[in-house]
Amino acid sequence: MRTDEIERVRGELDDFVGEVFASLQRKDQRAKGGLYLRGLMLEGRRKSMQPMGGRLGIDYQQLQQFVSSSPWSVEPVRRQLARKAVSLIEPEAWVVDDTGFVKDGPASPGVARQYSGTLGKVGNVQIGVTVHAATDAASCPLDWRLFLPEAWGEEAADDAGRLEVVARRNRCGIPPDERYRPKWALVVEMLDELAEHGLRPQRPGRAEDQLHRAGQKATPSPTSQTRSRWRGCGPGEAAHLPAQTCATPTRRSAWPHTHAPPDATPRRRSPGVRARKAR
Repeated sequence: MRTDEIERVRGELDDFVGEVFASLQRKDQRAKGGLYLRGLMLEGRRKSMQPMGGRLGIDYQQLQQFVSSSPWSVEPVRRQLARKAVSLIEPEAWVVDDTGFVKDGPASPGVARQYSGTLGKVGNVQIGVTVHAATDAASCPLDWRLFLPEAWGEEAADDAGRLEVVARRNRCGIPPDERYRPKWALVVEMLDELAEHGLRPQRPGRAEDQLHRAGQKATPSPTSQTRSRWRGCGPGEAAHLPAQTCATPTRRSAWPHTHAPPDATPRRRSPGVRARKAR
């Protein structure tokens, strides 16, 4: 958006900021939250602190301090965003996925050489695990977690390596109790959190596990329980979902025309095709 376009909706934007950041106790924190939101909305490809500060005409360290060191809890903000997203797009399904963010070096938290669907291969990436509310026309993240690979755990290194891992974690501000957890465990945590907030898919759905991606260590998960317990699962009752899981609507028509649902019946080859392949 251009600056003049943001100014035209300033009143609505101020109301939105006041609602989403209502849990922040200090007025200056809520104001910084509004600035950060405007920085994300303004035109410009790069959404890091320095270019956003330049477009806003402020010292970018104000944004940096708000995001990285200001003492406020993210959970109430995330809860408000999720509720507003669900009420706006009226989702037909919740989709669980992971996304790779390509990085040049080793300094970013959780970065490692691992498989990324974004790249279609193994690369130096961070992985974010998300639960999205989705329809044919829209998609919005309701909850998200940063995947922390085993290489970032102190228990996975020898004495010399452990010191290096501890130093990396300290530089990134990773809490001492945060350890490697398989992606399905992150999904369970998010689904439980959303259920505690009164958020569930509006239509009955089912979970369908998919193959573990190349380069990942297989993590056992009770697939049959996943399929049978998804309907109506509540806090503490979410099934143990595997690394990539999709909660799909029961209506086949809810799927985009370019994709088939996981339980789509494979197209049969004609007898002539089978005979030619046999030869």
